[in-house]
Amino acid sequence: MAEQALAVRIKALIFFRAVFITVLLGSSYIFKIEYFYAHPRAISYLIISLYTLTIGYALLLNQIRNLFWFGYVQLVLDIVAELVLISITGGIESWFSFTLILTVLSSSIILNKKAGYIMASVSSILYGVLLDLQFYHLVYIPHEVVTLEKEFLYNIFIHILALYLTAYLGGYLSSRLERTALTLEERDLNLKDLELFNLKVIESLPSGLFTTDPEGRVLIFNRAAQEITGVPERQAVGSSIRETLPFLSLPFTEGRREDVLECADKGQKIIGLNLSVLRDAGGTQTGYICIFQDLTQFKALEAEIKRKEKWAAIGELSANIAHEIRNPLASLKGSIEMLKEETMPAKHREKLMDIALREMDRLNNIVTDFLTYSSPRPIEKRRVDIHALLDETLSLLKNIEQNQGNIEIRRDFDGHLLVSADAQKLRQVFWNLGVNAIEAMKDGGVLTVSTSPGLDSVKVSFQDSGPGISAADLERIFYPFFTTKDQGTGLGLSIAYRIIEEHQGRLTVKSIPGTKTIFEIILQRDDGRG
Repeated sequence: MAEQALAVRIKALIFFRAVFITVLLGSSYIFKIEYFYAHPRAISYLIISLYTLTIGYALLLNQIRNLFWFGYVQLVLDIVAELVLISITGGIESWFSFTLILTVLSSSIILNKKAGYIMASVSSILYGVLLDLQFYHLVYIPHEVVTLEKEFLYNIFIHILALYLTAYLGGYLSSRLERTALTLEERDLNLKDLELFNLKVIESLPSGLFTTDPEGRVLIFNRAAQEITGVPERQAVGSSIRETLPFLSLPFTEGRREDVLECADKGQKIIGLNLSVLRDAGGTQTGYICIFQDLTQFKALEAEIKRKEKWAAIGELSANIAHEIRNPLASLKGSIEMLKEETMPAKHREKLMDIALREMDRLNNIVTDFLTYSSPRPIEKRRVDIHALLDETLSLLKNIEQNQGNIEIRRDFDGHLLVSADAQKLRQVFWNLGVNAIEAMKDGGVLTVSTSPGLDSVKVSFQDSGPGISAADLERIFYPFFTTKDQGTGLGLSIAYRIIEEHQGRLTVKSIPGTKTIFEIILQRDDGRG
C-alpha cells in the first residue's frame, strides 16, 4: 500500500516537472525575456535535457524496484538543473532561485520530512558554492550591478534560511498529511470491515429484513427475505415494497402485525412482521426497517397444540363432571336401597328421604352451573350503575346462610359509576366473589368491596381477611370444578372468569396466606362514564 502511494506521488512529480518546464521556460520565449536570449543555446540544451530526463523517468518508473532512492535521484538532478538555470540567468541576480524552494518542498511531500532537510542542505551548499564562485570570478557569470561581499553573504543566508524553513514547514505539513492519510485509511478499513460485518449479520439473520426509503422503495433485502417471499434481491431492490408484500401500503404503520402473503409456488403464507421508522444520527426519518418471519408452520403447530389442549381440557372436564356426579348418585343409590326395606323405622326413612332430596338438589346445582359455564347466553350490554349492583349484592350477602353474623361487610365507594355491561351477569360475578369470600372466613372477618375508576378502566375489588390461598392452589383457582371446600361445585370462580372475559375485562387474584385475599375485576370504560 505504501509503495503504491509513493509511486503515485513520483508520477505526480514527473508530471509537475513536465508542466513546469513547458509553462515556465516555454513562456520565456513567448514573452522574449532577455535572460534567455543571452544564452539561447544553453537554455535550449537545458530544456531538451530536462524533457529527456522526464521521459526517461516515466519509462523507468514501472521497472525500478527501489522507488525511494529513485525519488532521491530525481530531486538531486532537479537541484543540479536549477543551479544550471540560475547560473545561466545571472547567478545572484537570477529570478529562478525560488525553484530550489520548490524542490525542497517537493522532497518533503514526495518522500518525507528527512528528505526535505537533506535537499535543503544540498541546495544550500551548492547555491552558496555557486555564488562564491561567481563573487571570486572563478566561474564567469556576468551581473550588471556591482555587489559587495556582505550582500553576497546576506543573499546566501536568506536563501539558506528560506530553504530550511520550507523544509520544516513542508515536513510538518507532510507528516500531518501522512498521519491524516493513515488515519483515514484505517478508518476506511474499519468502515469497510464494519460494513462487511453488518452485511454478514444481515444476511445471516434467520428472519427476513428489508429497509426502504421514505417512498417505500427497497434498499436492503436479505437472504431470509428472499427465501420467505420467493423474490430475488435483484428484483426487490429499487422497486416498491408493495410489489413484494402487497398488503403493505404507504404511509406505513409502525408496530407488530400479521398478514397473509400469496406465493405463486408455495400458496398462502402467514407473515408476522414488525415495522419501524429508520432515522439517522440527527433523528431525521430516512426510511423504514422491517423484520418479518414466516409463521405458517408455527400457526399450524399452534392450532394443533390448541386442539390437543382442547381435547385434554374436555377429558379433564369430563372426569371432573363424572366425579362430581358420582358422589351424589352414590348417596342417592344407598338411600333408595335402604328405603326399599319395609322394616325400617319411619324416623330413619324420613332422614333418608331428606338425604336423597338434598343430593338431588346437589345434582341439579352441578348440572345448572355446568350449563351456565359451558353454554353461556350472549351478553346484552347496557349502561348500568356498578355501585347500584354492588349495593344489591352486599345487602343479600348480609343475610345468606354462610354469614353467621361474625363477618363485617364494608363498602368503599360512593356516588354512581356507569359502564356498558350485562347487569345480570355482573350481578352473578359479584355474588360468586362475595359468597366465595364469606365462605373463606369461617371464623369471621372483614369483607371490603371497593371501586377505583380510571381514565380507561374501572377496577372493582373484593378483599377478605381470611386464611388466604396457597401458591399451588392460586395457579388453579379459576379451573372448572377446582375447589378446596367440602361443599360446592367448583364452578363459581370459573363462571365469574368467563363472564369477565366476555366483557373484554380481566379477573385477577392476589393472596397473602394467613392475611388476606383480593379478587380484582378490571373492566374497560366507554362513553357511558359517570
